[in-house]
Amino acid sequence: MIHLDEVTVPGRPDIDRLTFRHIRLPEDFTGMAAANQAARDRAGIEEIATPEQMARDYATFQHWDPDADTVIAERDGRVVGYARTEWRDLTDGTRAFQAIVMVEPAQERTGIVEAMLSWVETRLASIARSIPATETRPGTMRQYVFGSDVELAELLEAHGWIRAGRSHEMTRPTLDEVPTVSLPAGLVVRPISADRAAWRSLWDAASEAFADERGESEPSEADWERFAADPLEDPSLWVVAFDGDEIAGGVLAKIDPAENAHHGRERGIVAAVFTRRPWRRRGLARALIARALVRLRDHGMTSAYLGVDGLNPNQAMHLYEDLGFEIANTTYDWIRPLPDPSGAETAHQGAT
Repeated sequence: MIHLDEVTVPGRPDIDRLTFRHIRLPEDFTGMAAANQAARDRAGIEEIATPEQMARDYATFQHWDPDADTVIAERDGRVVGYARTEWRDLTDGTRAFQAIVMVEPAQERTGIVEAMLSWVETRLASIARSIPATETRPGTMRQYVFGSDVELAELLEAHGWIRAGRSHEMTRPTLDEVPTVSLPAGLVVRPISADRAAWRSLWDAASEAFADERGESEPSEADWERFAADPLEDPSLWVVAFDGDEIAGGVLAKIDPAENAHHGRERGIVAAVFTRRPWRRRGLARALIARALVRLRDHGMTSAYLGVDGLNPNQAMHLYEDLGFEIANTTYDWIRPLPDPSGAETAHQGAT
């Protein structure tokens, strides 16, 4: 008998006291974050998952229906994993039909991961078919997988997905011997005031710069509100360069006490590094990162980390390596062409 709260999942494994059900907000964020964190800990991921951050993230989704686009795996009355779908338009003119399958490592090889993967594939195909023809864009199904998640990677390959990219977290083990790097001629570093208009100008400048990044979503007002409301954003850790009144680039650093407590260290985050087009190829990012590392050190941090696209066209990884960062872990991007209404997969939509 299927209860109203249950979700029909293809290939559901025959496990006692296993339920696939709809999400319950906000109480499920606690169990979802715990399952996510267990997977992150095994993969050695620096960034942590918390119920609070998850709630802020989910509040910004534009194309996500809680009932239709999320399934919770509950075993013996405890959340052990979840799957989620959404879609978003990207700055390169394509559309990402995004899937996440997150299951705690203790549940691997039980059939839960494969059942949830089948569910997200079915759901994403349904979403794509529901979008009017006049509003379609080239697009693909997309999913990221931690490097340690062997089962999900094997299943994606078996289901016809293709590994299409990678990202890394890179760490600088100490903040000793940070190089002194001069700013390009004509640029100065100035503080950002605490007023909302100044923050918005900074966010707009960063969004413009990030529009060139691979897989970057078109920014929304919800994204801006999330940035403005993030309690970890601290202007005293931001290093922003100006050319007259124009923002040329910036490095937004953070300190997350909960993250440091979880890992048992004092590590700062180089959360965003951006240079706007007219000021690129002049050494600005290097100068700003060096200053940000000193600021983190002055705030009591002893090391730092950042995230980077492994296929970054601007050779960001070489810059970070030159500044003392080294790869700590890898997450892989997988894509699969969307099926057309007749059921055949349209390979041309995978050109993203």
